[in-house]
Amino acid sequence: MERGNHSSGTTMEFVLLGFSELHYLWGLLFFVFLIVHLATLAGNLLILLAVTVEHSRPPMLLFLCQLSAIELCYTLVIVPKTLADLISPGGSTISFVGCATQMHFFVALGGAECFLLAAMAYDRYVAICQPLHYAVMMSQEFCLQLAIICCLGGFTVSLCLTVAVFRLPFCSSRRINHFFCDIPALLHLACTKSYISELPLLAACILLLLVPFVLILISYSYITAAVLRIRDSAGRGKAFSTCASHLAVTLLHYGCATFMYVRPKSNYSPNRDKMVSLVYTNITPLLYPLIYSLRNKEIKGAVRKLLQKKAAQPNWNILKCRSGLCEHASQKP
Repeated sequence: MERGNHSSGTTMEFVLLGFSELHYLWGLLFFVFLIVHLATLAGNLLILLAVTVEHSRPPMLLFLCQLSAIELCYTLVIVPKTLADLISPGGSTISFVGCATQMHFFVALGGAECFLLAAMAYDRYVAICQPLHYAVMMSQEFCLQLAIICCLGGFTVSLCLTVAVFRLPFCSSRRINHFFCDIPALLHLACTKSYISELPLLAACILLLLVPFVLILISYSYITAAVLRIRDSAGRGKAFSTCASHLAVTLLHYGCATFMYVRPKSNYSPNRDKMVSLVYTNITPLLYPLIYSLRNKEIKGAVRKLLQKKAAQPNWNILKCRSGLCEHASQKP
């Protein structure tokens, strides 16, 4: 890589190479990405709508609603441009400000999800270890405060990280071997010593990954101890089943994030990173609604009520007409 012609101005443009090496498969890739994206939007919108029309909203439903909103925005930040770029052979350009904006929202939403998973772990801790005080400790006001803190935490850390990354001098090569402005791909273009460019990412990983993960571990250590004290095996299974969906989402989210960002710059591999990025930008947002719809009885109940309500609405109109309560178009008011 050349070390001259450093660029860091806002007039600079990057070239997203995307999947240009698979240009002969662009039609298939476009079709698959579009189907997955539409399914992801439908699944998360269904959960949002089901929770919105639900009159009684326990804390877990509120957290799941926020999780679906985050995943919805998360995919909209990345996937639409990726779909547009697939039909642009040789890569597409993105402005300096556009790249910074994309990275900021991507990291902010991912960080907010990390904090939200920690809040959901605390919710499970209170439900299992302090069941008699659950209604008081997890009031709607407190849950709303937790949701706001999660978003503010993610966006604050992301803003600091984005400013730190885009203040680095970039070499003359502005070709990002990725389908979006991801942090490792941008750091690979920075003309600085490796450890200096990695410091902002290291600080962000500590705040967004390590701290929430430690809180999740603490919560589940108390949960495990409480469940093991239950003598009835059926009761233990029921208690663990309430945490199964949260644990599955946590493992998926932290597994991908740790693999991508908790590693030295020298281990950067563009093709491998793109494959892993496909998982956490396309597959995991699709899996989350499925996991919670299948495992969480509150979500299943809310979705069932929504579908029953939609299915019953036409029948109610028919019954009104059969009873003579509907007005004919020929009648005058």
